[in-house]
Amino acid sequence: MSHYLAQHFAALQSALRRIASTPLSSLLSLLVIGVALALPSAGWLIIDNLGAVTGSASGVQQISVFMTIDAGKKDIGEIESRLTAAKPGNWRFVSRDDALKQLQASEGMAEIVASLPRNPLPDAFVVEPTDTEPQAMERLAKTFSGWPKVAHVQLDSAWIKRFDAFLRIGKLSITLLASLLAGALVTVTFNTIRLQILAQAAEIEVAKLIGATDGFISRPFHYFGALQGALGGLFAALLVALGGQLLAAPVDELIALYGGSFVLHGLSVANVGALMAIGAVLGWLGAQLSVAIHLRRLG
Repeated sequence: MSHYLAQHFAALQSALRRIASTPLSSLLSLLVIGVALALPSAGWLIIDNLGAVTGSASGVQQISVFMTIDAGKKDIGEIESRLTAAKPGNWRFVSRDDALKQLQASEGMAEIVASLPRNPLPDAFVVEPTDTEPQAMERLAKTFSGWPKVAHVQLDSAWIKRFDAFLRIGKLSITLLASLLAGALVTVTFNTIRLQILAQAAEIEVAKLIGATDGFISRPFHYFGALQGALGGLFAALLVALGGQLLAAPVDELIALYGGSFVLHGLSVANVGALMAIGAVLGWLGAQLSVAIHLRRLG
C-alpha cells in the first residue's frame, strides 16, 4: 500500500514540476481554462441573483379586481357579497380615494396628481387566493371578470411567471454554453498532453522497454491534467469574484434608484470547490484521452 501511495506521490510531484518548468505556457493554459469555466459560472451566478431579486415577490399572489368608474356603493356591496360567498381567500377593498392618496405619495407623482381635474382611479378589490396554482388563479380571474361593474381583472403575479420563464431560458442557454466550453477545455488539455508526450516520446519508449506499465507512464500526465484543470477552476473563481466586485457598485446604485435593497451574492466556498473539481475532472478526462491514444500509437 505504501509503495502504491509513493508512486502516486511521485507522479504528483512530477506533474507539479512540469507546471513549474514552463510558467508562461502554464499561465496561458490556466487563462484559457479559467475563462472557459468563468463564463458559464458567471452566467449561473447572474441567474441566481436575478432569481433572488424576485424571490421575495414570488410569494405575493394577488388578483386585482378593478371596478368601472361609474360603480356606486350598491355595486361595491354586490361584489363584496359575491366575494364573501365565493371564499377565494383573503381580500380587501381599496377605494378610489385611498388609491389616489397612495399614488400621490409616490416619488415624483404629487405634482402630477395635483394637476388632475378629477380622480381617474377606480375602486378596486385586492384578492389573495388560498389556492395559488396558476390554473386556479386564472379560473378565479375569469370568474371575477364576469361579475357586474368589473372593468378589468389583473393577475399581479403574472410578471413573476414571465420572468421565471425568462430565467429558465437563461439557464438552458448557459447549460448549452457550459457544455461547449467543457468540450473546449478537454480539447485544450488533450493538446497540451499530446505535445508533452511527443516531446518525451523517446523517454516513454525506453521506459516501456525496461518494463514500465502504461499506468506508471500515464499517471504523471493524468495528475498534470487534473492539476491544471483545478488551478484553472481556481483562476475562474478569481475572475468571477473580480467581476462581481466591479459590478457591485453599479448594481447597488441601480437598485437604490428603484427604492429597493439588494446585495449581489458572489461564489461561496462550496462553489469555488465545485469549480475546481469540475476543472480537475475535465482536465483529467482530456489527459486520459490523449495518453490512451498516444500510448497506443507508441506501443
